[in-house]
Amino acid sequence: MPLLQGETPDFSASKSMEYRMEKLFPVYAMGLSKANVGGDVSLEILDSIVGDPIWDAVREEAKLEAEKEPILSSFLYASILSHDCLEQALAFVLANRLHNLTLLATQLMDIIGKVILNDRDIQRAIRLDMQAFKDRDPSCLSHCSVLLYLKGYHSLQSYRVAHALWNHGRKELALALQSRISEVFGVDIHPAAQIGEEILLDHATGVVIGETAVVGNRVSLMQGVTLGGSGKEIGDRHPKVAQGALIGASATILGNIKIGEGAMIAAGSLVLKDVPPHSMVAGIPARLIGHVHEQDPSLTMKHDATKDYFEHAMDGQSTGAMDATRNDKET
Repeated sequence: MPLLQGETPDFSASKSMEYRMEKLFPVYAMGLSKANVGGDVSLEILDSIVGDPIWDAVREEAKLEAEKEPILSSFLYASILSHDCLEQALAFVLANRLHNLTLLATQLMDIIGKVILNDRDIQRAIRLDMQAFKDRDPSCLSHCSVLLYLKGYHSLQSYRVAHALWNHGRKELALALQSRISEVFGVDIHPAAQIGEEILLDHATGVVIGETAVVGNRVSLMQGVTLGGSGKEIGDRHPKVAQGALIGASATILGNIKIGEGAMIAAGSLVLKDVPPHSMVAGIPARLIGHVHEQDPSLTMKHDATKDYFEHAMDGQSTGAMDATRNDKET
């Protein structure tokens, strides 16, 4: 029966619904119980989650969607409305996306839930990231849709769990998660990479972030972005992206170079050297074509550099090509 607006459903009273949920979904529908999260710290964190506006918004949106689309009510109940907090709901969603025949959904949900519930930094990041997706992606309908449907968000939060496991010495499990993230979402982020909060992976398909890469806060990366090494060297070999940067679709940034704060990398660029703060680069190889006036272009998401900038860049490339041709002839 669809929910009425403003009505609080008494799901716990319906044993038959719980049974149906268990049949429909590969993880037990009721999610993590406090008895299963493990440790006094987890219980303390769980009990302290009060006045959570992000979680409140997710739940209210899920209730409204269940009312509008009764066919989704079971899915919304299992994924959101049966859980006590965002951490539990996220663990349920990620486990059901990442499980396979050997990585069971129940096991994944237990691991993911324990990691998130015991890490205050992740708890903060999952909320700030969700708000970043909602604010910067004009096609994003709601906080609820970020949690349920956006693979950029799913891959980012799965990485955060893998990163925590890596830092706690559970490297094989972290690499197993990385492999599943790559298979399921088409996003390959090494668990040792360091990524800040308020991050947007828009569309996300094809994003590659290497082992020693660092991404600061409030960065936006479009699909197909590569933060890679430049060869077979070992050690610190990947890009360092400062806060507020905007990296356009299919941009490739190679080597241990710095992308300055508030910089913008145009789509399709190949970046091989440092980019100054609040500058705009484009081309193959990328070169400076202008400056960014916004403090954080990642927040405004304005990829459309002015026509003058690109005309100037094209003129420069044409001039460079003619000079090279002239030099060849003279030689």
